[in-house]
Amino acid sequence: MTAELYRDPWGIPHLRAGDARALARAQGRVTALDRAWQLEVERHRAQGTSAAFLGAEAVGWDRFARRARLDDTARRCFAALERRDPETADWVVAYVDGVNEGLAEGARRAPEFAETGLAPGRWEPWTPLGVWLGAHILFAGFPAKLWREEVVRRIGPEAVDLFAADGPGTSGSNGWLVTGERTGTGRPVIAGDPHRFIEDPGVYQQIHLSCPEFDVVGLAVPGVPGIAHFAHTGTVAWAITNAMADYQDLYRERLRRVRPQGPEGPERSQGSEGSQGPERSEGSEGWEALDPDGEWRAVARHVETVEVAGGEPVEVEVVETPRGPVVIGGAEQTEGVEAISLRYPPRVTEDLGFSALLPLLRAREVADVDRAFDHWAEPVNVVQAADTEGGVLHRVAGRVPLRGADNRTRIVAAWEPGHAWRGWHEMPYGTVEDGVAVMANQRGPAGPLGVEFAPVHRAARIRQLLDERPKWSAQDMADIHMDTHLASAAPLMDHLAALDGLSIEATALRDWLLGWDRRMTADSMAAAAYAAVRGAVVRRLAAHPAFAALADPSAYPEVFRPWLALLPRVGFALEHLLKAEELYGIDRAALVREAVEEAAAQPLGVWGDTHRLAPWRALPTTSYDEPGLSGDHDCVLCTSAVPGLTDLSARGPAARFVWDLADRDQSLWVVPFGASGVPGSAHHRDQLPLWLKGELAPVSTDWSRLTPEQETEKVEDDHEQ
Repeated sequence: MTAELYRDPWGIPHLRAGDARALARAQGRVTALDRAWQLEVERHRAQGTSAAFLGAEAVGWDRFARRARLDDTARRCFAALERRDPETADWVVAYVDGVNEGLAEGARRAPEFAETGLAPGRWEPWTPLGVWLGAHILFAGFPAKLWREEVVRRIGPEAVDLFAADGPGTSGSNGWLVTGERTGTGRPVIAGDPHRFIEDPGVYQQIHLSCPEFDVVGLAVPGVPGIAHFAHTGTVAWAITNAMADYQDLYRERLRRVRPQGPEGPERSQGSEGSQGPERSEGSEGWEALDPDGEWRAVARHVETVEVAGGEPVEVEVVETPRGPVVIGGAEQTEGVEAISLRYPPRVTEDLGFSALLPLLRAREVADVDRAFDHWAEPVNVVQAADTEGGVLHRVAGRVPLRGADNRTRIVAAWEPGHAWRGWHEMPYGTVEDGVAVMANQRGPAGPLGVEFAPVHRAARIRQLLDERPKWSAQDMADIHMDTHLASAAPLMDHLAALDGLSIEATALRDWLLGWDRRMTADSMAAAAYAAVRGAVVRRLAAHPAFAALADPSAYPEVFRPWLALLPRVGFALEHLLKAEELYGIDRAALVREAVEEAAAQPLGVWGDTHRLAPWRALPTTSYDEPGLSGDHDCVLCTSAVPGLTDLSARGPAARFVWDLADRDQSLWVVPFGASGVPGSAHHRDQLPLWLKGELAPVSTDWSRLTPEQETEKVEDDHEQ
């Protein structure tokens, strides 16, 4: 059985093999060659072992990964996959075999291994499931429940809605579908851009997979076989956006120690339900949790050790109750920290949705895509699909539990009845109106499944732009990708318009901003001035005594702190805070006046001077002169700054794509950096100039135009031996 590797001018791998299993092995191997460092970082993060080579900075994540049982959940899900869907399990194993085959060579190419002293390890059959889970465990934003709890406890329940916004820890996307009646070719077009933390190497891998069963191009997740999120099979294409559904719950637990058996039966000691915490005693046998029926039942508890490069090992207590793993606090309580468990669907169902992956690759029409996404688990997504016969699909896919309303918004008491899961929601379908469907994390078809959604600005702007032309082409879509109009500026601009009594300098700045076109372009001085005023307003609001209680540091683990910091919360909720009828007696006009005076006294450049790309790298030692960016958090070009804290952008379009159903080779795509994860290689950052300008590279599937990288090689298939 043979596999062939070709490359296009951008170094993107194009793979051809005799069957799906050989193709999966070839995909694993080429990913290991191109992205060895990235693969090993993600494997270690899923296992909670990344601090062993990344140092103390990674301990917070490793502690969470251990306590949330990510690796154990991946193992359980793979074992269940072997029972339920042995074909897909075997296909995943083939991918893992390819990764293991290519890792040593890939590691020799990647300088990070030598820099950290990391030796490439061995992938297990469940490792791709762990990588998937590690990448998406925080997608549903369950830490937002911690934030709401803090707001209620420190200020009051009436304040919760003031801060409701697409918060700092969420990931979203733009996506739109245009039917054939609205295109020049008469065939549909699907376009979009997933918004995630920008990472180097990138979180998406452009790839082409071909065998007798299917021929698919799309954006794969390195470490996971197939192409799940964004793909074009030639006759059908699909894309997803984050549905913003709520499908993970937090439970406040009561725990107590079980002492050794005595003549009168087991002895108990006061547990975390009391004010003093559990007593320590030698020879204790275990722990129990209080269940809703009033019974105390045993919980699993053990201690693991996180090795830390350059530091002392860290012990991690791992506790699991009938609700789920305890991710905050624990059996051995510390003062002021309660035990909180996390319940998430794959831990309950032992299913990560991998049974959708092969059917997606084999899809020929939207009905096939629809059936495949019936197997989807998480993250919960809105799916848009179209085929060459004019079929379209707009639906939600994933698992969302049926449970009480309190579960969705707050931390609930594990010992109280009424908080159990009672089955699963039926996934809703959306509509296509006037030949267009738009999703940008707003309250759409997934409305009944979530709590907080993105503001409507991006979705409304995309639809407005699409309505400006009767017909669209695939090439036109870049204009939408790069739109920088900032509708969320309106409330602050209204406050500016109402100001009087300003200094001469501040009056000039105010008048200048009132004439601004509200476009956040990198070369705009007005955009920079607006951002300066906005940042000053945010800092003043966050510092106001009315919110002082929320400024106190949280006792929650550091991995949750992005959701709990007051300044970003104020920055992302600024619209609500400025438009609220009353805001705890805060004189917002006075704050805006002070902010304008502050900005007027500062030298101003252009927006791109401070709004610069700030990608995440596992090793922050590599330094690049990262470019200035257009866009902002609520623009279609969603390059998120954190108002009041930093203008740097760590989150934005992790890829852009346009799928043309008239001719797949008229499709287009781009990623922020390149196909290679090896610093200094020709294709490490070669797409960055395109990404910055809003240009897209052509999708090429014509094998005669591709370059073979090596001679056709024998791919060993364990089933043939």
